[in-house]
Amino acid sequence: MSEQKDSIKAGKVLDTIGSLYNSLTPSSKRIADYVLSNPSEVSQLSIAELSQTVNAGEATIIRFCRTLGFKGFQGFKMELAIELSNLNQQEKSIFDTDVTAADNAETIGQKLKSTIDNVLSETINLLDFSALEEVTELISNAPSIYFFGVGSSGLAAENAKHKFMRIGLNVDALTNNHFMYMKASLLQPGDIAVGISHSGNSDETTKTIKIAKESGAVTVALTHNPRSDITQFADFVLVNGNRQGQLQGDSIGTKIAQLFILDLIYTSLVKRDVSYAQSKKLKTTQALLK
Repeated sequence: MSEQKDSIKAGKVLDTIGSLYNSLTPSSKRIADYVLSNPSEVSQLSIAELSQTVNAGEATIIRFCRTLGFKGFQGFKMELAIELSNLNQQEKSIFDTDVTAADNAETIGQKLKSTIDNVLSETINLLDFSALEEVTELISNAPSIYFFGVGSSGLAAENAKHKFMRIGLNVDALTNNHFMYMKASLLQPGDIAVGISHSGNSDETTKTIKIAKESGAVTVALTHNPRSDITQFADFVLVNGNRQGQLQGDSIGTKIAQLFILDLIYTSLVKRDVSYAQSKKLKTTQALLK
């Protein structure tokens, strides 16, 4: 089983806080809120000063830092300072803001483009590429691959089914919870079950992955929260980004991040045997044209 790394490289601190936010304790969320809103100030504070500012004990701050993979506050502060230094070298776009009621269509378009750029950068920061490569290897040799998801995550599952089928894989997508549970119970060792849930707390998808794991299948969770419910039953966790404006909801950022990771797997599979993938795509195209 591939797990999230215990430590964080510079450039991932703020994104990691965002991905873990919903699984934090109330006191840790207060610390996270302050760090996300005032990162430059935090990098200059002592632990005693931060403790007083966020009304949390020093031991709570240290636990917060360890939750992110650091040994203590000093290591956390050093990596945060490095990250901020790198960010400051990049000019912030005027469009790196939320959509407002006064925006015209062109401005909204520019802001949505910025959202896509941001969420893809965040996804690359959060994604465990060694886990992705292992998943790709297993999928390439799997008897069957199944994508599970409900709501908007179900759309990502259906998209993956279409792409992976075009290159000759035995693949299906299920988005109805009854069908999801039945199929998961019938999986065999070597089969791959990919559960897609942005929050990681979808009851239907979590139950499906649990059943699939009990059946002996290899289980993969595609989620924004690496410590959510679904990850308890996942052999591999692939973390997608979520950096987007408040008014945008999950209109574009989440979907793009999920599709991006699925496309990374798809492209890696094609790269392994380009001629085979091309021949299968040609056959499926001809079938559609007939």
